[in-house]
Amino acid sequence: MAKKIIWSHKARIKLFTILEFYADRNGNKNYSAKLYKRFNKEIKLLIRNPFLGIQSSVENVRGLIVLDYIIFYECDEDSIIIHTLWPTSENPDSLSI
Repeated sequence: MAKKIIWSHKARIKLFTILEFYADRNGNKNYSAKLYKRFNKEIKLLIRNPFLGIQSSVENVRGLIVLDYIIFYECDEDSIIIHTLWPTSENPDSLSI
């Protein structure tokens, strides 16, 4: 069972870009805070069940759907590595994991 979550640099940048977008658009950080809590809640589920997400076309990488986003991650014996967050409204051809 995985014991810790590791965010890649790319995933952290995507997360902060998404949260910053909603904070700027809404004029406050309320929705960003709720979205951040939701991401963390869903990611914590992966600690207990790392195969919760759907297998992607990339070997060993799975996708967990959270609202309008997919969290792409990979799990090994002691950690879950978050590779990227991807808004489902974006063109799938622009996705790189």
